[in-house]
This record gives sequence, structure tokens and C-alpha cells, in this order.
Amino acid sequence: MSDDNSNSENGSSSKKNWLERLGQLFQGEPKSREELVEVIMDAGERELIDQDTQDMIEGVLEVSELRVRDIMIPRSQMVTVEKSQPVSSFLPMIIESTHSRFPVVNEDKDHIEGILLAKDLLQYGFGLTDEPFAIEKVLRPAVVVPESKRLDKLLKEFREERYHMAIVVDEFGGVSGLVTIEDILELIVGDIEDEYDAEESAEIRQISKRVYAVAALTDIEDFNEFFHTHFSDEEADTVGGMVMHAFGHLPAKGEQVEIEGFVFKVAHADRRRLLQLQVKIPDSQETSSSEPA
Repeated sequence: MSDDNSNSENGSSSKKNWLERLGQLFQGEPKSREELVEVIMDAGERELIDQDTQDMIEGVLEVSELRVRDIMIPRSQMVTVEKSQPVSSFLPMIIESTHSRFPVVNEDKDHIEGILLAKDLLQYGFGLTDEPFAIEKVLRPAVVVPESKRLDKLLKEFREERYHMAIVVDEFGGVSGLVTIEDILELIVGDIEDEYDAEESAEIRQISKRVYAVAALTDIEDFNEFFHTHFSDEEADTVGGMVMHAFGHLPAKGEQVEIEGFVFKVAHADRRRLLQLQVKIPDSQETSSSEPA
């Protein structure tokens, strides 16, 4: 009797599960993130949405799962201003970096005094004020967030509190990097290029004696001509393709790899491709010209 009841219950349960699945199929409503992703991919395959829209939706889902530590600019790559520096000392660095916001440090990067906005220096450079420059007068508060903070929550705070940069700290309170609102938005819409980025992408540009900015789409043939190198173009036509092959995966911003003595560091990248590289040449290497190609 109990066996019959047990079989009856199991059969009823199986029938119910089958009916539930059938109902979900007809409703067409995803019940999990995996099902939602499948719906989005299916919509893309059927051309109900274009590729850019699909990438943006997937980017939104990605942001909801990532933490600040996953996209932050690491401490070693932070461009900072020393509080005790005279403006004549750090102004060339500000102009060269083309950033708009700079953490101001006291002694080292674990002691952030605030944030300097490049635009706040304009009044001193164009004689709009008679007051002598003092960095304390233009210093803005630094927002501090933990590495473990979710990106979707940080994006909401960026919008509500109207700030664009946050200093990232580890569990011990030490500075581990920084993150900007642009870093999060690029996960959703892809790389955000401005006029400076467009200029960079069109040329090989010298940054210092041994460091160059190189667009990822630069032909390997042009790279070889400029740097007197002999990189093969059998596996890839562009420098970005060659670097991707050396990594064996799509590298993130800040990753670097050495190829025949040249150090290639990813300066800009989105979820699909490399955009800009920073190339450090060997000591003995000479270029064909001191001017950009």
C-alpha cells in the first residue's frame, strides 16, 4: 500500500515538474541568469537585437557580478601628485598623462590627501587670480571604497553622489588602486574614446626615451619598419594580434608580456579587442626616427 502511494507520489511529482517546465517554455520567461543569457543570445542570433545591444546587455549583467578589485587600476599604475611638489614640477606630468583627476599623496600612496582636478589649475595658468597657488585650496576630498565592493552599487553611488573617482583599499586599509566611473561604463558600452584616444590610435607615439604608445591595429610591417625589428606576420597582421597570440587570451588593462626583448603592456582594451599598447624597447634598440610614425 505504502509502495503504491510512494510510486503515486513520485509519479505525481515527476508529472508536476514536467508540467512546470512545459509551462515555463510556453511563458518564455527566464527563471535564472543562465536562462536569461540564453534568451539574449537567442535574440541576437535571430537578429531581434544587434550585436552592440547584445554586448551592452551582457555588460550590465557582468557589472552586477564583478567587484572593484576586478577592474581597478592597480597601485603601481596610479598617476599621482606629491603634495609638496611645486606646480611647475607636476604640471608637465599632468599634461602628458591627459588625465583629468589625480590623487594627491603625502610621502607615499598609502597617504592620500585628496583629489586634484586638472581644470582647477586653469585659473592659475591664465592669470584669472592674483592669489599664489596652494594645492590645499583646490584639493577635493577622496572617496575611499573597499576592494570587495560590488560594481553595480559603486556605479549607483557615483551617479547619486556625483563623483567620478574612488581610491580602493584592501582589508588592511592600504591603498591597492583606484577606480573611475569610466572604468565601469566601459564594461557596458565598450571603450570610451575621446579626441586624445583618436589621435593615439592613428600613430606610433613616443612617450619617453624607451617607451612608445602603439595602436593595437598597427600593421606588424609598419612596426618592423619603425623599430627595425623582424616580427613575423604569418600568425597575425597587427601588433595587437601578435600580442594576443603571445598571451594566449584576451589580456586586461595593465597586463604585459615580453616578446623578443620588447615589453608590451596593455594600455586600453575592451571586452572584445585590444585598443592601445605601451611598448618598452630594449636598451640597444634604435628607431628609424625620433618623431612619431
